[in-house]
Amino acid sequence: MDETLRLGTIGVGSMGCAIVRGVAGDLLPPEQIWITDIYTPPVDELCEELGVNRAADVAQLVENVDCILYAAKPNNVPEIFAEIAASISAHQWLISIAAGVPAVKLESYFSPLAPIVRVMPNITISVGAAVSVIAGGSAATDNHLTLTQAIFDTVGKSFIRDDTYLNAVTGLSGSGPAFVFLFIEALADAGVQVGLTRTDAFQLAVQTVLGASKMLEKSEEHPAVLKNLVTTPGGTTAAGLYELESGRLRAIVADAVIAATKRAEALAK
Repeated sequence: MDETLRLGTIGVGSMGCAIVRGVAGDLLPPEQIWITDIYTPPVDELCEELGVNRAADVAQLVENVDCILYAAKPNNVPEIFAEIAASISAHQWLISIAAGVPAVKLESYFSPLAPIVRVMPNITISVGAAVSVIAGGSAATDNHLTLTQAIFDTVGKSFIRDDTYLNAVTGLSGSGPAFVFLFIEALADAGVQVGLTRTDAFQLAVQTVLGASKMLEKSEEHPAVLKNLVTTPGGTTAAGLYELESGRLRAIVADAVIAATKRAEALAK
């Protein structure tokens, strides 16, 4: 990591805040971090908590940093990127987490072309457990990608892939937490149906999904291998799995990811 890097974050909502908290102190000194947002309370909070710098507006932030992280809403891209383009210098580069806005669209605001790295994190960034996929624009170098990965590894795990994959990433890991939340809710509701208290059912469902995920991560086995460890012939798990397969669980999950991916593709046009 370039320890002299000065990072500026535009937009400190839930994701922007999480990234700033992950980077400040652990990766970069707070005095090398600048933030700005039209909604000032989170700016006040982060400046007091971490000792990072406040920029009055986008122009002041751009003046003081090497790398600009865009963490504001996707629908504000045209206005804010036009403002950045008016004052950006040749040595500066950008990271964008704007969902549904491809690198080629982001690059269209800059002449000459500016190095841009696009990142798709997910909502679990708020608990330091994000999975983020990083893709470089046409002017981004390996160094830009490496620096971006260092930033996003402070809030979870990250992977470098081609920009063409990011709509599929949005459909799987971007939307995926909502699918998992729904599954956990369904598990808890079923627990209540068979006689558990609401509190117990919820805690059991959450811990079951958490434990199963950790087991998969640590074992590095295919899910089917671990599934078979739990499934005794003629037992309770086999009976439950039969119902899930009868209900087309695999197909329903696939349809959900495909639908989310297609929606991401439509929004990118």
